[in-house]
Amino acid sequence: MKHRPAIALLIETSNSYARGLLEGIIAYVRAHDAWSIWLPEQRRGEAPPEWIRDWKGDGIIARIETEEIAQILRKTQLPVVDVSAARPLTSVPWVETDDTAIAKMAVEHLAERGFRRLAFAGDSRFNWSRFRQQAFVTACDEAGLPCDLAPETWQATRRKPSSASLCSFPEWLTHIEKPLGLFCCYDIKAQQVLDVCRTLNIAVPEQVAVLGVDNDPILCNLCTPPLSSVIPDAFRTGYTAAELLERMLRGETVSPQPYLIPPLGIETRQSTETLAVEDPVIAEALRFIRERARDGIDVSDVLKVVPWSRRVFESRFQQIVGRSPHQEIVRVRLSRVQQLLADTDLSLSEIAMRTGFEHPEYLSVVFKRELGITPSAYRQKHQSATGVGAGRSRKRMG
Repeated sequence: MKHRPAIALLIETSNSYARGLLEGIIAYVRAHDAWSIWLPEQRRGEAPPEWIRDWKGDGIIARIETEEIAQILRKTQLPVVDVSAARPLTSVPWVETDDTAIAKMAVEHLAERGFRRLAFAGDSRFNWSRFRQQAFVTACDEAGLPCDLAPETWQATRRKPSSASLCSFPEWLTHIEKPLGLFCCYDIKAQQVLDVCRTLNIAVPEQVAVLGVDNDPILCNLCTPPLSSVIPDAFRTGYTAAELLERMLRGETVSPQPYLIPPLGIETRQSTETLAVEDPVIAEALRFIRERARDGIDVSDVLKVVPWSRRVFESRFQQIVGRSPHQEIVRVRLSRVQQLLADTDLSLSEIAMRTGFEHPEYLSVVFKRELGITPSAYRQKHQSATGVGAGRSRKRMG
């Protein structure tokens, strides 16, 4: 009987990036000769299980994030592939995200939205955060954009941060020139930034647009507002790691160099879905529209928060935003409609009620006119692509 290699995966399952790595590894195993997989319950940075010291397996794929882990894996003398940026074990190949490509993508994303002042919020405990910071500063310089670095005295710890540890970041965020495009080293940091913005009553995204990394859908959609995020190709990273380990199992020499995987793109959500606006009146109008469009407001409602005549307001809004106030209200409503069509089984009548359209028939007309597709066709296209709604009864659309 052909030997089935025993492979240990020292990768946590608690976050979306690590699960993406595991999915890539699984895909490789299914497409090639089967491995016998050992996947212990593992927290990030935790020492490997005791059994690994005397384990008689064939190879290991691990997130090697501490010297303790490195020493244990070194002593096994087994083929090892590292999928962490920490690099305490430099003698093995490592597969990681391309932080330079991530940073360039972030700068382009924020610059396309008109932000001319950018900043980075990082966590210097991690190599990947330092790499992203360096690359972001360089990309800003190449784009001719000023770049600030947020203070780190408020950085996250394994324990809940105290109010004292947050003091300097809110002060910095309060006084820095706006509008500001703020790139965070990962989604958890971005979530904390959004919490501070909410506490300080700083409008997101009109005054501060916030962008994270990892695109954890649960975390991003729980944020207020929902968080835009760079999408690392964790699947390909895991798949590549498995390919390298297979080569090592065959006796090939694999260079201990970095194998860097570029990101897939950016999932744009509400935290960056705007144009940078320096005019405080227009910024407030955009914020009002974003927060109230689904309540069925019209331009006369927006004028209640604007100290201008309708003619002056509409002219200034068109000049700065490139759309009329009415068009912006419709755009915000339809964005929510698209989300509900793709992510839920709500009827069109229910969606119309939730998004400020008086009748589902009118919603259908506006949707087709603006997007060139009917709501039902849009739902079918997007839910069939993602598998949403599979196996569930769906309410008839009106």
